[in-house]
Amino acid sequence: MRAALSALLLAGALHGTAPSAATAAPAPTPSPSRAPASPGMVEAMQRDLGLTRGQAEARLAAERTATAVEPAAREAAGQEYAGSWFDPARGRLTVAVTSRAKASAVAATGADIRLVRHSAAHLDRVKARVDALPAPAGIAGWHVDPRLNRVVVTVVSAARDEPAVRNFLARARAAGPVTVAERAGVPTPYAAGTVGGDPYYTGNVRCSIGFSVHGGFVTAGHCGRAGAAVRGWDGSAMGTFQGSSFPGDDYAYVSVHSGWWTVPVVLGWGTVPDQLVRGSAVAPVGASVCRSGSTTRWHCGTVLAKNETVNYSQGAVHQMTKTSVCAEGGDSGGSFLSGDQAQGVTSGGWGDCRGGGETWFQPVNEILGRYGLRLHTA
Repeated sequence: MRAALSALLLAGALHGTAPSAATAAPAPTPSPSRAPASPGMVEAMQRDLGLTRGQAEARLAAERTATAVEPAAREAAGQEYAGSWFDPARGRLTVAVTSRAKASAVAATGADIRLVRHSAAHLDRVKARVDALPAPAGIAGWHVDPRLNRVVVTVVSAARDEPAVRNFLARARAAGPVTVAERAGVPTPYAAGTVGGDPYYTGNVRCSIGFSVHGGFVTAGHCGRAGAAVRGWDGSAMGTFQGSSFPGDDYAYVSVHSGWWTVPVVLGWGTVPDQLVRGSAVAPVGASVCRSGSTTRWHCGTVLAKNETVNYSQGAVHQMTKTSVCAEGGDSGGSFLSGDQAQGVTSGGWGDCRGGGETWFQPVNEILGRYGLRLHTA
């Protein structure tokens, strides 16, 4: 594995151009003429999602179509847009709208329709009011669920009867349409102590590279602060954190020294072949995603929710995407892909890859825009 990492990361001079200014490049629309993913991606989906090869290939193709349809459907819905999600059973994008008058225009884009009461803009305002509330440790997080057409607040089961939790829920319900869910696990960032065989270290923390950008890579903010030195898998000087945000956000940008180069590749860790990155088109709720990390390597699942606020013990982190993919300590910062499209960097979660759990990622396009970076793509 060290040899594989060396082949991908070590070279003579820095490869690529300087970061672009101000904003990230727009996410490209996947080309329908290409295969939706490599054989390794298909094999991982078979293993983790219980699909046959044919089912995995068909699902990836349908998800690519849904990803391409979503922007047009959102525009057609206008102010009546209430969210969207991919339906694996039907293989189609469903778009919620608050007016029958918009249904035909949205359907013309190729999406299925669901009529609901609350618009996405209204639910986002409700979530913003919940964001402003001080959250006790027994509250795991909250997000807008387009399928339920409500804001979902998740409570740690063991803390559901605590006075502070009950008070928070009462105030949250007063903010608007809110429902409550429970789970056993408490979310924690996926950093870890120093362990051998990992992509990079900062101080005594081991984390995982997210995606190559021209000039370096993006990763999780809780892995290091701006100015912190980064060592590569072999212990040699690799780069420096140029920007980092945590809590509030969980993202960072690391510039790399000469002697390291960037490539549009996500490691398969020998579990699957290494994956090429061709863009950063955003997959809808319900779509399949796979994650690469230095502890648990390669695992797949689905997108469960977007724009979730996660209440870590260090503080709340906003605009996260929740997935059913497992992860463990040291996977922090690692890559989330949907097909060949970059989705985000691993932040934290609950559970593990033996008993299952949930993991959040910080969307990559937000990181690119924040630091004016350009994703390195094939």
